[in-house]
Formats: sequence, structure tokens, C-alpha cells
Amino acid sequence: MSRPDIKRIFIAVKVEAEEALSDIISALKSGLANENIRWTHPENIHITLAFLGDTEEKKTINISSMLKEKCGGSGKFELIIKGLGVFKNLGNPRVLWTGIEFLEKLSKLHSLIINGLRSEGFILEDRYFSPHLTIGRVKYLKDKTALKELIERYQNQKIQKVTVNEVILYESILLPSGPIYKPICKVDL
Repeated sequence: MSRPDIKRIFIAVKVEAEEALSDIISALKSGLANENIRWTHPENIHITLAFLGDTEEKKTINISSMLKEKCGGSGKFELIIKGLGVFKNLGNPRVLWTGIEFLEKLSKLHSLIINGLRSEGFILEDRYFSPHLTIGRVKYLKDKTALKELIERYQNQKIQKVTVNEVILYESILLPSGPIYKPICKVDL
């Protein structure tokens, strides 16, 4: 039984899929139509900056204040979605993603948020920041060759520019049909 005062939360940058990204997602769905993959709903596409998981609702107020203090007015910027890949590996793919071309401003935004969360008492894993958009979660794959060919086709392709003008604190509500991401707080950069 879940507690009503606990929310599953994360901080992210929302990404609207434009034509090129939508076309690649369609090509992936078509090329992998017989595979067991749970595709990300287009309205849920985002770049995770920090995943906090189950968090007491009262702490979301402190997180919102911290985001406004650390990130508010820091300046919008553009980034480029580029390439395609998988997490774990091609032998055992778990997550299908598009990458983000390295950008110092995005890395700095991530650091501001992580340091701000630590100053609020959150204990976070020390892990390398690997910004990406999760396109699908692989449940089971029969034909790894088709996936390999699709990744090779798009792995170095520049896909879409994204203007980053806000960070969002989301609540993730898990449903059998897939998650719903509900904004708790939006902070203009």
C-alpha cells in the first residue's frame, strides 16, 4: 500500500519531439514491431537531471525552492539530440535511447541541481551524467540484428535541436498503461 505523503519524483528537461525525432521513433517501432518493447509515450520524453524516487511530499517544497534559487534565471540554451544507442549493451539491451551532444551548459545545470539536492540533505549516487532520451524499454528481444542495424543507421545522426528554457520537478505516477509525469514545479532558466 502506498503512502499518500510519498511521491516518486525526478527533475528533468521536457523535450517536444519534432518531425525528425518522431520519424526515427516511427522507424524504430516499425523495424522492431515484433519485439517486446515498451515505448515511451511522446508526451513523456525528457532528459532526467536527477531521479529522487520515493520522497516525502513536504520535501518537494524544499526541492522547488532550491531549484528556483540555484537554476532560476541561469539562462536558456540549446542542445542537440544526436545518435541512438542502448543501455546495457547490444547483447543484452535494456533501454533504447537517443543521445545528447555534450554541452557544458547542460552539465553545469546538472551539477547545480545535484549540489543543491545534496545541500538539502539528499544522498545521491556518484554516477557519471549521461544525458539521453529514453525511447523504449526492452522487455525481450528476439532479433538483435534488426536492432543493431537500426542503431548503426542512426548512431551519429544529428536529430533535433532543443531549446532548454526550464527545469521541471515531476511526480511519476505509475499505472499499468505506463507512467504519467505530473509537473510539481517549473523553473524558468
